[in-house]
Amino acid sequence: MINKNLILETINMIKLHNLDIRTVTLAISLRDCAAEDIDVVCDKIYNKITKYAKNLVEYADDLENDYSIPIINKRIAVTPVSIVGEACKKPDYVKIAKTLDKAAKDVGVNFVGGFSALVEKGFTKGDKLLMDAIPQALAETERLCSSINLASSKAGINMDAVLKMAETVKKAAELTKDRDGIGAAKLVCFCNSASDNPFMAGAYCGYGEPECALNVGVSGPGVVRAAIESMPENSDMSELANKIKQIAYKITSTGELIGRKLAERLEVPFGVIDLSLAPTPAEGDSVAGIFQAMGLEHAGAHGTTAALAMLNDAVKKGGIMASSHVGGLSGAFIPVSEDAGMIEAASKGYLTFDKLEAMTSVCSVGLDMIAIPGDTPVSTIAGIIADEMAIGMINKKTTAVRIIPVVGKGVGDKVVYGGLLGEAPVMPVNKLSSEKFVCRGGRIPAPIHSLNN
Repeated sequence: MINKNLILETINMIKLHNLDIRTVTLAISLRDCAAEDIDVVCDKIYNKITKYAKNLVEYADDLENDYSIPIINKRIAVTPVSIVGEACKKPDYVKIAKTLDKAAKDVGVNFVGGFSALVEKGFTKGDKLLMDAIPQALAETERLCSSINLASSKAGINMDAVLKMAETVKKAAELTKDRDGIGAAKLVCFCNSASDNPFMAGAYCGYGEPECALNVGVSGPGVVRAAIESMPENSDMSELANKIKQIAYKITSTGELIGRKLAERLEVPFGVIDLSLAPTPAEGDSVAGIFQAMGLEHAGAHGTTAALAMLNDAVKKGGIMASSHVGGLSGAFIPVSEDAGMIEAASKGYLTFDKLEAMTSVCSVGLDMIAIPGDTPVSTIAGIIADEMAIGMINKKTTAVRIIPVVGKGVGDKVVYGGLLGEAPVMPVNKLSSEKFVCRGGRIPAPIHSLNN
């Protein structure tokens, strides 16, 4: 028998509280596109993407209409491009970047991820060439996203790569200074990156992934907030956690339905559900708003890290019961520019850089979409990246850094990107020098608990 209350609840979750499928991401292996001639590589890449993804947007739109569930983004993730271009006699990674961008545009997707390299233990020649190409590639494309894995709990932290990426972030921002450094907003540095992550800018098709698979990212911070606000004011923490688990189950079930239906229509395997709470700048669609519903005056108050830890854990526990294939990042995101509540907290000084770093020890990603002064030294950026890599390495979790040194702007100024990238105040960073430390190079060894074979 159809339960009227459940139907009404789902309608309210969509219409009133911003429940959506944040992204459907088609992961495509490009391993068979390697060749000695760069033109052959680019032709193979374009043909393969357009073959597999030609119906992605159309079929996703059809499902959105059939089920009245918004699907916000349609995306593509490909094999780390450093691997694909490495066999060329004369590699041209910017040309590959433009090919990926054209293919993405022609099939109608929002973003394509995978302009990536995995360098936690060192560089190959392809890795170095790709990293050198990142700033120009991001400046001269529209839909391309890039990620580099610099560390892991098994390998430690590649400090040479950390310093190199600090320079790359700075240059990417400088080459797009007319757009508030948006190049750096499409570039992320990872520890323990996930090879099946459907979210940008870190999505890529990992080496162990199939030829093609559909991964889905769900969201719904507004739904979680509304559920908590509906509870009695004297509800204790265990009751809050149980309510979050129940809502996460429902959110994930929605994503599982859409993901499997879309994979079936595309005739590709269903990959994973990433059951993350990914906020947007829209009012009411905020992770920071969940903290307020829990009883904190605002994000940044003492207790914020504890609230985030409980939220992240409850989301994972509830979501994993709704799917046998949970993957990606899965948890709660805290991007400053993409969350209306985080934007407000940062603008009012409630949320500091140090507090954000503390919160990353328990969230799903890390220091995400944070604008910093354009004159921040490369060594300071490298220190920020190294700190975040250390949190991920020691805690055996994924952490990341996506910061934007905004050329010509300082503390208190604002950057505006629009859309899902939102806007953010330029936040202060520690003025103390990190230069001698980060310039030592080499590799910070993996922790002792990595020896668990």
